[in-house]
Amino acid sequence: MVRSHPNSFSTPPDAQAAATSPTLTSLMQQLRAGLRPGQREIADWQGGPLAVSAVPGSGKSTGMATAAALTIAQQQLHARRQLIVVTFTRSAAANIRAKIRANLQYLSLPMGGFMVYTLHGLAWSIARMHPQRSGINPDSVLVTPNQGHRLIRTAVEQWIAVNPQYYLALIEGQQFDGEETERLRRQSVLRTEVLPDLANTVIREAKSSGLMPADLLRLSEQVNDDYPVLAIAAGLYEQYQTLLQRRNLIDYDEMILGALRALQDEGVQRFWQNQVFAVFEDEAQDSTPLQTRLLEILAVNAEAPEGHDRFASDRLNLVRVGDPNQAINSTFTPADPIFFREFCAICAQHDRLATMNQAGRSSPIIMQAANFVLQWVNENIQASGARQNGATEDRPSLPPTFLPFREQMIQPVALDDPQANANPAPVGQGLELCTPDDVYATVEQLGKRAIALFAQTPQAQAAVLVRTNEQGRFVAKELNRWYEGKLRTYEVGQRDRQSQVPAEILALLQFVDRPHSPDYLKAALTVLMDRRLIPTQDLNALAPLPEQFLYPGPLDPVQPDPVQQARRFCSGLLKARLELPLYQLIPFLALSLYRENQTELATANKLAERIAQQTSDRSSLSTMLEVLSEIVSSEQFEPVETEDSENRYTQSGQLTIITMHKAKGLDWDYVFIPFLHEQSIPGTLWIPPQAKFLGEFTLAEVTRAQIRASLHQQFPLPNLAAAWQRAEQLKMAEEYRLLYVAMTRAKQLLWMSAAKQAPFTWSKPDNLEDKPPCPVIPALKAQFSRSQVR
Repeated sequence: MVRSHPNSFSTPPDAQAAATSPTLTSLMQQLRAGLRPGQREIADWQGGPLAVSAVPGSGKSTGMATAAALTIAQQQLHARRQLIVVTFTRSAAANIRAKIRANLQYLSLPMGGFMVYTLHGLAWSIARMHPQRSGINPDSVLVTPNQGHRLIRTAVEQWIAVNPQYYLALIEGQQFDGEETERLRRQSVLRTEVLPDLANTVIREAKSSGLMPADLLRLSEQVNDDYPVLAIAAGLYEQYQTLLQRRNLIDYDEMILGALRALQDEGVQRFWQNQVFAVFEDEAQDSTPLQTRLLEILAVNAEAPEGHDRFASDRLNLVRVGDPNQAINSTFTPADPIFFREFCAICAQHDRLATMNQAGRSSPIIMQAANFVLQWVNENIQASGARQNGATEDRPSLPPTFLPFREQMIQPVALDDPQANANPAPVGQGLELCTPDDVYATVEQLGKRAIALFAQTPQAQAAVLVRTNEQGRFVAKELNRWYEGKLRTYEVGQRDRQSQVPAEILALLQFVDRPHSPDYLKAALTVLMDRRLIPTQDLNALAPLPEQFLYPGPLDPVQPDPVQQARRFCSGLLKARLELPLYQLIPFLALSLYRENQTELATANKLAERIAQQTSDRSSLSTMLEVLSEIVSSEQFEPVETEDSENRYTQSGQLTIITMHKAKGLDWDYVFIPFLHEQSIPGTLWIPPQAKFLGEFTLAEVTRAQIRASLHQQFPLPNLAAAWQRAEQLKMAEEYRLLYVAMTRAKQLLWMSAAKQAPFTWSKPDNLEDKPPCPVIPALKAQFSRSQVR
């Protein structure tokens, strides 16, 4: 029996008849028939909790979108009684929204009865609607601080002022002879690197886990270490929270906390639960404990009878779909795949676990290689843990929940699968394992193979997946050197990962504020030239004499046409500065730069609104520049994403160069994965040499490991040494999952290589030295000997 909101309108009789008409029933059956096993279990959901553990390429989003449309039809959902669909990113939300609408259109139903949110978007909707209960001012400014942000720096300085004894203990480190120069060096390292890094890590980790400063302080009493790391972390966290409230700022985690505070009120909770029929969550492996708590509150069916076990009844209308083996964000966000695995384990005990293990994306040999890597990594890490901890067959060192991978193998689809071109035939061997002499030969060989593949199938899609941005720049540069004009490449560089709009607007604003500055003139002209708004020219000839460039006199040499075009553009900017009110200046600059790019134009408008919020009480150009400079230097300003923002990464006939992280959720016919060395995957945690006076660990990673141990009820908490070892294990597990994600992006050909020689650091690629391969590579070569390519 479906609950209805007390203030909602009842469904009209004709709509009720339509919802159960033979025509609609037939269409719903046709939609369901287009699904494969696993997807159908979501579509057949009638209520209660359901966990869906899926493999790469199994069609999670397709299954969820179809299940959403069928639920809307069956339950006759409407604007006052909705299905809430939640996913991780805005682009994923746009994608699943479009799929649900297409299914509703197929069923000839109105485009309503559901809402799609990101987790933070949902939380903000709740917190903003109930400001008195959430404690959040709707006019608060959203910030995404990194460790260099003024908020973090100020929190560190205030903590030092009130905790001199802890600060002195850190300065002394593990050994200190009292020498003044060394004392000053250590103070600088602590103030500018160690403590900001600790604050930034702990604030995100603890806050997203629902832990407040007082909670960390209580946990610190359970650990007796050389440094009271958790107590230090609690103090930094407390200072940060005070600054947020004082300055009317919020971060993303504050949105979740505000929503939860609002939902503690029975009236607010009832209001939302009466409007929400159920919650469907995609990418559930990336959720934090705090986010999961929010969804569970909203998904409660308040009219269902309460029981001792919510998983054994229909009181919790929550469907969570995810792949714990694709959890690749846990080393830089508080998400941990263990939480979703535990949810799956509980649901399995109540026969509420569905598995989507059939995938039609890849050729069989690619799936076999991915399955082999999964098993090999788990077995080796289990064996390594057994050796370290003296485990026996009866007492294994690591429970299955804590292994890098959940044991679920990717299976091919059935022969009668409804998906077109499922499990396509491999190109060549389907799997090619290469060992070039060095990284330069790697790119040469990779490019030659890509050209041959495009010659055979010009409309194919291909990508090079790299571990870091520096590797991507190296590949792009070398491919251009070897094959310019023969191979169309697209490097998904920093411009696509972090918006450059703030930096470009800042350059133009600085110019219009001080047009006679040679540095500001050159920076503005560089932006205009990069955007192809002025002809390419030697800026070093223009910038040293701004007055002569902007206001040429009768005795000055006649300016060439490219220079005149640049001068006219700059003069237009200066004219706007004089004639427009300040609040219109950034939108004008944005229109000048991004007229043809709606995404960047929308991002610039978002930036203008943010600056207007922060300068409302002291509006001036200097204040705008101050706020914008802070955003550029110490925030990761997120661009506005459009529904087709990822299409440019998968264009036909194009070789896309992209990081493994960015590639998640995408696929290509041919995937190249170079530079697979042990130094990168699994790699090791890096300890800055300047901070080794504290010990062979970093405070940030140690604290993160201790917090996670507390969340997983692993008491007593590990000490510094044990926590550092656990942090190393977390990194290793995530790096192997990242490789697994990269491998499963390929449809018909997976090309992997580990050169004999590679650079020590990618900032100096010419300094080559012998590098051992990622441990998985020799194992793959032994298992798939026919796939080795010279």
